[in-house]
This record gives sequence, structure tokens and C-alpha cells, in this order.
Amino acid sequence: MQKNVSDHLVEILVAAGVKRIYAITGDSLNPINDAVRRDGRLQWIHVRHEEVGAYAASMEAELDGIGCCMGSSGPGHVHLVNGLYDANRSENPVIAIASTINTDKMGLDNFQETRPESLFQDCSKYVFMANTPKQALNGLQTAIQHAISKKGVAVLGLPGDVAEAETEAVHSSNKNFYTEPRIIPNTEDLHELAGIINTNEKVMLFCGHGCRDAIDEVMQLAQKLNAPLGYSFRGKIFFDYEENPYAVGLNGLLGNKSGFEAMHQTDVLLMLGTDFPYSEFLPEKCKIIQIDIKPRKLGRRAKVDYGYCGNIKSTLEELMPLVKVKTSTDFLDKMRDLHQDIEETYHSYVKGKGSEKNIHPEYVAYMVNKLADDDAIFTVDTGMSAVWAARYLKAGKNRYLTGSFNHGSMANAMPMAIGAGLSHPDRQVIALCGDGGISMLLGDLMTISQYQIPVKIIIFNNRSLGMVKLEMRVEGYMEWQTDMVNPDFVKLADAMNIAAWEAKECEDVELALSNGFKHEGPAIINIFTDPNALAMPPSLNFEQVKGFSKSMAKSVANGKFAEVIDTAKSDLKYLRELI
Repeated sequence: MQKNVSDHLVEILVAAGVKRIYAITGDSLNPINDAVRRDGRLQWIHVRHEEVGAYAASMEAELDGIGCCMGSSGPGHVHLVNGLYDANRSENPVIAIASTINTDKMGLDNFQETRPESLFQDCSKYVFMANTPKQALNGLQTAIQHAISKKGVAVLGLPGDVAEAETEAVHSSNKNFYTEPRIIPNTEDLHELAGIINTNEKVMLFCGHGCRDAIDEVMQLAQKLNAPLGYSFRGKIFFDYEENPYAVGLNGLLGNKSGFEAMHQTDVLLMLGTDFPYSEFLPEKCKIIQIDIKPRKLGRRAKVDYGYCGNIKSTLEELMPLVKVKTSTDFLDKMRDLHQDIEETYHSYVKGKGSEKNIHPEYVAYMVNKLADDDAIFTVDTGMSAVWAARYLKAGKNRYLTGSFNHGSMANAMPMAIGAGLSHPDRQVIALCGDGGISMLLGDLMTISQYQIPVKIIIFNNRSLGMVKLEMRVEGYMEWQTDMVNPDFVKLADAMNIAAWEAKECEDVELALSNGFKHEGPAIINIFTDPNALAMPPSLNFEQVKGFSKSMAKSVANGKFAEVIDTAKSDLKYLRELI
């Protein structure tokens, strides 16, 4: 029996390492669905919304190097767009097949007609519309190679009649090549870099997700230089553990004073594998060195003095013998003391715990960190859930943390947990969801139920869009349309055949989390948290903020913090962003 295009596509995907496809089948996608069924090597995950499929595929790609999602004609593949934006900006290699109407119907404004080659242009590294069988097969192989080499999304537009057309294989090999070149600065640049570090007394390391495979090398460099070590949100899970004698915390919107001050008091800031987006938090007076494997990122956020292209692990291996030991610990000790003060302040919120239906979310996040496995995978929603994760989740022996850190979309944590749970069933997967986020894509809890994906969904149920509420207060707007009337999540879980626990009182939190974590299948833990818990600097609290008049908000925006808080003399831009 001669194979059709869809049969060959399945073979190409299998050869590339794809394990499963996230999709809703229908019309033009049915030929591929049938080929997957007959072949038997790929798992078809029937999501309830294609956006969820894109997020799940992105998470699988982030953890394992490649993911795949599909959408059928028109609205089906349009629904992929938000998840693909996130995958592309996170540099996750995702293959998206956008099936579409038959070729003889194109260009006539037919039912469900779109133009995939235009639609996906802004959220992909490669997009190609295949109008013949040969184009489809060559196009998919090329798409996969683009995704894994350029680190992002590649889209193949595929008409239904092309997908079911019989054809021979059209290229000699359906292999794809996962090349891992060793990229380092040249010898002259390495000596220049070492010279800058050796001739300046205070050096700070600021590490991002690009240090994921260079944790040991970063720690060795910090030890050799007695350097404070800060990190971005995507980098924190590799370095933020209590026994790390060099950690000084985050900088940026979710950062703290020690991370900020270390960066601004150093002589040399060494940025490693981070495309840190908050340029207003970066220093202007010290020397800034940036090392990244993608040279296009050098200098686009900060006033970089020296930029080098290199893989962080390989570059540090070459740099280490050239760097002289720094014996003074004065700068490190000062920043570490400040960091410890901040950590103690954060811990004070944990001790308070809260009251009925107003449980401190800080306490919840603290208990999640305490009870989670040492190799747990955490996904966090954008919004207040990300704040608590940033402050209370710590590194373990092999923990991993991710979210929509570049795209900043709502509702990402649960779909990402689906991808993590299916690709790594041997590890605990915990999603920290806001009630706004979980409500947005609520239907895909049935995907979790149908496949019994053993993820743990923690709902920070504050009955509001908490982060938006805070933004409105600070800008002087009236709070409006931010409160939420939620369903009974426990009853909802029961109707979906998902085990569920609930905490309305502080003393219920630990037991609810423990029961949920120990449960072998999927679990929902609904926790009623304080809607007035705010992501404020330690010296600000809700009582000080809730009465802000519009004129007071203008004073804040203009940097006149003396009227609001005694700590106004610190960096105003930093404080304004934190507020």
C-alpha cells in the first residue's frame, strides 16, 4: 500500500524525536490523525483548546528539546497563536502543523480560510505553506531543522488534500540534526575578559536561563571571585538555595533590594546567559560585560561595555584558568547580610499565616516549597502567583521552574503542567495557578482527567485579578471589573474525576497540600488566599496603599516618595516599579 503525505509526516516527526501531538482533530487534520492512529508510535493528546496544546508542546520542548502541536482549518490553528508566541519568545523548539482548506478552494474567501504563511509570521522562526506533496515533506524537514537550530517555533501550513495525497518519500534522509557546537570567544577576547575581571575589585555575577547547563561552572567562578550572585526569574531555580553562600537574589520587577544593590554597587557586572528585559533596573556607572550564545542579544537591554558570543559552560571553562583569585569578602558579605535581612522580612509574612478565607499566599508558597519533591517541576501563572513563586520557591537537587516569563500571558501554568506531566511522569509536577488563570482555560482540566496526568494544580483563590487590582491602585484608577465570582473548584474537580482538597483556614493548608502531593493521580488544591496581599517592598503594606488618592498616585509616579514612605531616598525608579 502506497503511503500518503500524512504517513511520511508521521515518520519524519518520529525520527525527529517527537513523542506526542497536542491537537483537536477535524476536517483538514483528519488525514494526519488517521496516519498517527495507524502508525501507533505517537501519542495523540486530545486537548480541549488548541492554545493549551501549544503551551503543552512548548513545555515539552523546553524540557526535552522538541514538541509538536497541530490545529485544523481556520479557527483551529488560529487558537494556537498565543501559545506559539510564548514558545517562540521562550526559544522552545516547537513544530506546529496548521492544516487548512483544500488547495482548489484557496483565494476565494471560502469557509474557514486563513493564510497561515501570514498568520504565523510574527510568532515563528520559520513558516511555510505547502501546496504539493513534495513541498509538504521537504517543508516539514526544513521546519524541524529551523526549530531546533534557531530555538523557536516552525510552522507548516498543510491543505487537507495535500495531507491525504499519495506520494513517495522525496528526500534521501528524514533525519534532523541536533548539533551542539562548542562556542567560545576567541583567545584575544578571553584574555580581555579576564583582564577586566582581574583589574577590578568588586565583581557581581547575574545569571539567567542560559546558565541552565553551567551551574557548576558559575558556582566555581563565584567562589574564585568571592562574587555576589544574582539571577533573573528564569535563572533563580538553579542558584536560589539556602546553602548558596553567594546568592543575593533577584533583580527586576519581582526582585529585591539586595539583588538590586549588588548590581549597582559593583565595579563589574558580568551578565551570563540572560536577556534581562528590565533595563531601568540595570546600572549605568559600572562596567557591564555580557556573554550570550546569541550575539544579537548583546547590548540590546543594557549599556554593555564588553559583549562576547559564547556558550556559558564552555566559555567559563576557558575563562576560569585566566581569572585570579579574589580574597576580599567585604562586598560579598555586605550584600549577603542585606539579602538575609530581606529573606527574614519575607519569612515574617509566613509566620502571620492570615485568617479565614484570607490565608497569606506567602505562607502557601512557603509550604509548597517545603513539601515539594527535590526534583519537582514548577509552572507558574503570570500575576501574583509569579510573585509568590519568585520569593518562596527554592532550588533543590534538580528542581525546575518556568512560566510565561517573556510573553507574560495569563493561564499558562496549567497547560505547561500538562506537557511536563506527560513527558516526565516520573517527576512531581506542580502548577501554581491564579483563579483568573485557571478559569480562562478551565475546560482542559478534562484533558488532565481523561489522560490521568498526575499534575498537582494549586489555585491561589483570591477572588480577584490581584495583579491588575494592584496596578489600578497605583495608577490612581478606581478598582473596577477586577473581582471574580468563582465556581466551587472542589465540586468542579469531583465532576471531572479529579481528586481535590481545599483550605479555608491556615491550619488546613499543610494537610491539603500534603494530601494533594501524595495522591498518585491528578489533584486540585483550592486555597482561599488574601485578596489584599500585595507585592510591595517590605516597608509598604496594604493599609498605606489602599487609601491612595489620584494625586498621591501622581506623586508616586513623579518620584516624590518622601510623602509616602521613608525609604524614598533609595533608587526611585526601582521603588516605583516595585510599587
